[in-house]
Amino acid sequence: MAFLSSMNVVGSGLTAQQLRLDVIAENVTNSTTTRTEGGGAYRRKMVVFQEQGQPTSFQAALAQARGWVPEQREGGVQVTAIVEDPSDFRLVYDPTHPDANAEGYVEMPNVDMIKEMSDAMAASQAYSANVTAFNVLKEVIARGLEIGQ
Repeated sequence: MAFLSSMNVVGSGLTAQQLRLDVIAENVTNSTTTRTEGGGAYRRKMVVFQEQGQPTSFQAALAQARGWVPEQREGGVQVTAIVEDPSDFRLVYDPTHPDANAEGYVEMPNVDMIKEMSDAMAASQAYSANVTAFNVLKEVIARGLEIGQ
C-alpha cells in the first residue's frame, strides 16, 4: 500500500535527523577535549545524507491507482557516512595546560558552538517537520478507514 511507503519515507527522515542530533551533541560535549585516543584534539564530526531511492511522482501514483504498476522505488533519506571536519584546530595560548606545545599553545577542537547550535536548530526543525508529516499521514489513514463505516 502507498501509505506504508510514505511511512517509510517519514521514518527514514526521523532516523536520519535523530542521528544528526546525536552527532551534534557529541561535538558539543567534546568542544574542549584536547586529548583523544587517536592523538591530538577532538575533531568535529558531520553527518552526510543521501537520497534513498526516487520519490514517487504524481503520474506514477495515478498510474498505480489505475492498476498499472510502473517500476518505482521508495524515497527517503539515508546516512551514508559520519565524516570528520578537516578544518584547522584553534590554537589557544595556555602554557600551564598539560597538552601545551613548546611555545605554550594548546590545540583546541575545531568545534564552533554557533555552528553547532544552528545545526541543532535546523535538525530539530527537520525532525519536527517529519513528525508533522507522520501525524498528517496518520490522520489521512484514520479518515480513510472511516469511509467504510
